[in-house]
Amino acid sequence: MALEQKLAPRLQQRLVMTPALQLAIRLLQLNRLELEGVLQQEMVENPLLEEREQSPTPSEGETRDERREESEREHEEEPARDADNLDEMNLESYFQDYHDSRPGSPRMHEEREGVPLENILAETPSMVDQLLWQLEMTDADDLETEIGEAIIGNLNTEGYLRASLEEIAGMGPWHIERVEVALDRIQSLDPPGVAARDLKECLLLQLDHLGLHDGLAYELVEDHLDLLTAHRYNDIAKSCGVAMDEIAHALEIIKRLNPKPGHVYATEPARYIVPDVSVIKDGDGYRIVLNDDGLPRLRISRFYRQMLRSRQELSKEAAEYLQTKLRSALWLIKSYGQRQRTISRVAESIVKHQRPFLDHGLAELRPMVLRDVADDIEMHESTVSRVVNGKYMHTPRGIYEMKFFFHSALGHSSGSDVSSISVKEKIRKLIDSESPQKPLSDARVASELKNEGLQIARRTVAKYREEMGIPASKSRREIG
Repeated sequence: MALEQKLAPRLQQRLVMTPALQLAIRLLQLNRLELEGVLQQEMVENPLLEEREQSPTPSEGETRDERREESEREHEEEPARDADNLDEMNLESYFQDYHDSRPGSPRMHEEREGVPLENILAETPSMVDQLLWQLEMTDADDLETEIGEAIIGNLNTEGYLRASLEEIAGMGPWHIERVEVALDRIQSLDPPGVAARDLKECLLLQLDHLGLHDGLAYELVEDHLDLLTAHRYNDIAKSCGVAMDEIAHALEIIKRLNPKPGHVYATEPARYIVPDVSVIKDGDGYRIVLNDDGLPRLRISRFYRQMLRSRQELSKEAAEYLQTKLRSALWLIKSYGQRQRTISRVAESIVKHQRPFLDHGLAELRPMVLRDVADDIEMHESTVSRVVNGKYMHTPRGIYEMKFFFHSALGHSSGSDVSSISVKEKIRKLIDSESPQKPLSDARVASELKNEGLQIARRTVAKYREEMGIPASKSRREIG
């Protein structure tokens, strides 16, 4: 039987991501600051988009919330026809929804506000810059300065020297004695402990800088650092022949030392959180207000509306260009409005599920998963996940990331589920109230929680404790 190749029609269904759907998903994933940047960029790239002018002062009797609700309604306006069928669209019917702010010709220039002086930030000097500057202020000769620059260049972000003296000497080549002299000079610079080769040397340099070279703290670090890290204080007291109160005093000095001196200059720029949603107490309930302050109120440019009304005067290329940009502008306005409505619905569902938390605080936080909200607002879980990721909600209890309200549940003897966040808060309170000399073990914490009706294992307590950054009981014990 011979094989034969031929073409045959076949009907099948496929899910296609249209440009409009891609844009809607893209906007939905953005937080408020990112959205503002995208809208501003679209206004630059699309001449048909412009920002609706806002009244400098509210009309008589008009409140801030009423103006906000009016803004949300304007974002929800949709075209009367599908934007893909532009040739059949009634442009007059669509554009009549956009009211001109005042008659006259369009503005031909763009007004820009100057950058506020408080937003002009000076560059923070790095550890390397500070060390090089200090080295230049010393009386080191040219060779020692050159070796010192090589040493500084081999420091990691924590301030430790990660190259051996032999490796530094081979970079010149320089004599090993000169490298040692240059290293001593670098170690005398600020911050104390910089250019150390290990933790012991780092702590000893700081103690020497404090003038405690002959003290008990210096002896403990130099000879008993391994016992210190193991919290074997009784063995240290016997070995040094001193009382426990003297060991405790020396430990207080050591605890004040910085094991990572380079982090003094590892400052990160401040990260400002702008909430996307505000939850406002309103009588016996709560209402949702979207934060659209600073976001442009988009509309189609009046100038290009007039051009589209008289399309017979346009060339074919100009008409196609304007149609493309109009389609893009309509997609953006519609997707923006859909984004705001979706965020509002998700926030309302969160408030409905977490009403006890808003009323009474963290102890009443309820367990919740994405499916709970998805079923409530009849959307897919992936949509809810995009909404809550990277967005923040301002509540009467503080500012929280929206995904903070989604977490697992633990069983309770009463039959109801308890939020894992509430359990962590209970663990923190138990540890905060423990005796410093007899800290609670994970097993003891689990036993205390079981007495309150919580079904929790010791390993779960250890997991939550580590997530909160709380050390183990052995590390929390203090000398009495």
